Amino acid sequence: MRSSFAFTFPSPRTAGFALAPISIALSLALVPEARAQEASSGSLDTIEVNADRLGSFGSTTVQVGTFRDQNPLDVPLTNNVITREVLDAQGQRTIYGALRNTAGVTRSQLSGSTYDNIAIRGILVENRGNYRLNGSLPIINLVDIPLENKERVEVLKGASSLYYGFVPPSGIVNLVTERAGAQPVTSIATSVNQHGAVDIGADIGRRFGPDGAGGIRINAVAGKEDIGIDNYAGNRNLLSAALDYKVSQRVNLRLDAEYYKKNVSEQAAIAVPAAVNGVITLPGVPDNRQNLAGEWQRYDADATNLLARADVAISDNWLALFEVGKASNDRDRRFSQFENYNLLTGAGRLRISQQDGQTFENTNVRTELSGRAMTGSVAHELTFGYTRNEREQNARNGTALFFAQNLYTPVQIPFTPATGPMSDNKSQIVDKGLYAFDRILLSEQWQVMGGLRRSDYQSTSATTNYTADETSPSVSLLFKPTPATSVYASYIEGVEETGQAPANRANAGEMLAPAVNKQIELGVKAEVAQGLLVQAAYFDVKRPSTTVDSLNRFVLAGESRYKGFEFAGSGEINKQWSVVGSMLVMDPRITSTTVAAELDKVPENAAKFTASIFAEYRLASVPGLAFNAGYYYIGKRAVNNANQAWIPGVGLFSLGTRYRTRMFGTTATIQAN
Repeated sequence: MRSSFAFTFPSPRTAGFALAPISIALSLALVPEARAQEASSGSLDTIEVNADRLGSFGSTTVQVGTFRDQNPLDVPLTNNVITREVLDAQGQRTIYGALRNTAGVTRSQLSGSTYDNIAIRGILVENRGNYRLNGSLPIINLVDIPLENKERVEVLKGASSLYYGFVPPSGIVNLVTERAGAQPVTSIATSVNQHGAVDIGADIGRRFGPDGAGGIRINAVAGKEDIGIDNYAGNRNLLSAALDYKVSQRVNLRLDAEYYKKNVSEQAAIAVPAAVNGVITLPGVPDNRQNLAGEWQRYDADATNLLARADVAISDNWLALFEVGKASNDRDRRFSQFENYNLLTGAGRLRISQQDGQTFENTNVRTELSGRAMTGSVAHELTFGYTRNEREQNARNGTALFFAQNLYTPVQIPFTPATGPMSDNKSQIVDKGLYAFDRILLSEQWQVMGGLRRSDYQSTSATTNYTADETSPSVSLLFKPTPATSVYASYIEGVEETGQAPANRANAGEMLAPAVNKQIELGVKAEVAQGLLVQAAYFDVKRPSTTVDSLNRFVLAGESRYKGFEFAGSGEINKQWSVVGSMLVMDPRITSTTVAAELDKVPENAAKFTASIFAEYRLASVPGLAFNAGYYYIGKRAVNNANQAWIPGVGLFSLGTRYRTRMFGTTATIQAN
């Protein structure tokens, strides 16, 4: 549900400003200009053929949960889509970089140097269940998920248990892969930043077979990593393939395979000091080029994701879907945390956790029947499904190492090989569910949606064994006063895993009992201008809360409530202007707890206010030339549930430009961010 809070410091400071890496990219399209779509690598730009117009910041479909292939106007929940064009304009290649375009997104504990630990609306996005590939496979977010082969990143906010089982109500992050289109794709891209990082990638897509029945899209990336902090070095790689084949008019097959790897030095975290008389005094922010860990403290991880899907049209009105997938992650890690330090002198110790041979594996099966039926003049869009997800992990740990270190004048940490045997910490979760969903189309203006899921859950570890049988309802009402406007109300109950005790707690590795969450949402959506989708919603989420007790154990403690308003807009204002923006105003509270000091306080890491705006302007007088600017703000956050200290709010500005032209006889894009 939440992790223990620690400080991490991002990119370097120059002249008093925190600067993100300046990225310069070149992308070449080695095909004729008749092509309609291209993809980029890393912070590289998309290659488009229309010199007057690049791609779209908006989307007309959603590819997540029971709302696959639906128009966002017909989805009775807050949903955000970060399109390929937004990712390219911003030069984004990380999950946090993409999701900061949506309201309520913050980092939790980690700085992103190895992977992004994300919270939405102050609720952790669980790394083994809330990230999905193509709306289905739960992939494992314990190493940077590359975006080079992704067509879009989607967020369906709130409770999602009907389709996804035991997951927190933060939301589902769905990554949709690129596939081969009607036109061939061949592009080569490279980028560099001012710290010396460099990468190169290739993107190739082709149709083949009779009438283009088959398609293949291949992405490959290799690069050297550097983000401008001390004692940091490494590399990353990606190889992926997305295949599809139309066997007949009624049978379509898909296969996605991706392998990615990252080996870097992990930045040290800085622990929150102990409270004195109920108040925590935080240290001054050190130079954020500083890394208290040694370069030899590696984070070496890789991931493999495989997802196969078959769509079979049983009749003109009914479709059967079969999916099977497997996601695995292996990592060796030397995680370090600076602790027990003196605020005046900075003297303390660096605790290094040896975590070699850790393994995580998800196996997912889904079968689904969907179709359309009539009862008199009322239409029903029905979905019946069964899913089984098995998650196994071995979060191995070894003997902790301790070194003297200083926050203000850090010293080099001497290389020390692993000492002593590694201890296994195995656990298994089996989450099975039967679900039914009915979208009732009463008229062109009125829709009623209802669903039920019956879950069978079992969690087993060395110290705990939990079972749960839960029925989760979902109901919503949607009214469309015009074809371009919808107003909705929804109520959802979900079930979630309440978390695993982190390594720095006395009950490290313990799995907490599952629990129920409840959500109400009221919202309005509208399409305005030339394709600008605007959304406004009120949400109220009640969920179990956790805390750290007096014995340093991570435990369930009561209930928290997250309620507030969210606003978002994305798409094109006119031919020259595109925009994506969001804002969250929230009142999160701990409404019941076994710890008196935490009652009515703000939950750890929950910002009451966040906002983001990013816009691009394309010059009509210079076809292919575009300028962009963005601003991203996160309000202050409490470091613990007792609100004994606060991290101040922070804002980030970004600027960029890109120019698409002809170079060496082919289409090229040059970009700087």
